[in-house]
Amino acid sequence: MDHVALFTETSRACSKLITQRYSTSFTLGIRTLDKRFHLPVYSVYGFVRWADEIVDTFHAHDKAALFADFERQTYEALDKRISLNPVLHAFQDVVHQYGIDREFIAAFLYSMEMDLDDRSYDQSLYSKYIYGSAEVVGLMCLRIFCEGDQQQFERLREPARRLGSAFQKINFLRDIRSDYEERGRVYFPGVQYEHFTEAVKRDIEADIRADFEAGYAGIVQLPRAARLGVYLAYVYYLKLFHKIRQLPAAHIQQQRVRVPTNTKLLLLLGSWLRYRMARV
Repeated sequence: MDHVALFTETSRACSKLITQRYSTSFTLGIRTLDKRFHLPVYSVYGFVRWADEIVDTFHAHDKAALFADFERQTYEALDKRISLNPVLHAFQDVVHQYGIDREFIAAFLYSMEMDLDDRSYDQSLYSKYIYGSAEVVGLMCLRIFCEGDQQQFERLREPARRLGSAFQKINFLRDIRSDYEERGRVYFPGVQYEHFTEAVKRDIEADIRADFEAGYAGIVQLPRAARLGVYLAYVYYLKLFHKIRQLPAAHIQQQRVRVPTNTKLLLLLGSWLRYRMARV
């Protein structure tokens, strides 16, 4: 292996480590993909995780300046096809290898930048935020899974968007307390945290169910090498959704809902069995 290739592989390994340290669920999902997809998807996760950390974590620093620098470095890496930031180097390499659209990257960065300000979301901003923060991440991964098959990508584009939308809305429900108390955010349009009622919760859940149904229709059409990993993410979020649905609105305002690690492992086993039986 030449030293340029070694640098790229080492950069991808850094993104793999970031994924493993930040998300056991996402790591489990990636491991169930075909091995050729592992490092590329780790590289996408590393990029989106680092951007998210800037806007959500570094409160003692000028987050706007940090994010502006990260955005500048991102586009510089894409243009020059190299970065001394290993996360950005790994990401740019995957972008060029799989033809990930610049529009997806721009939309993602725009949504992350929106998080720098405390704001209320109307329907237009809410849709734009979900598209950039979640749907395009699914589309980036779909580019990897389709491996250059444009017809397949176009056929699965809408289900991938709907699945990402479902996942993000569940995150909003799960994190409604911390988003409001720590960051001053309520993402759901027209919803006031102090008036988060059962009726409001049911309306949000109905919206999520519709996204789930549309997203599942795409999962069963994915290339088999990618299907189990995406299905596992679907099953995990569906389990989390069911737990949230069973709880009163006041409960999720007081306590973050989680899926225990042992349950995650059982979900993995059940998903694998369904996959082996060709039921997914």
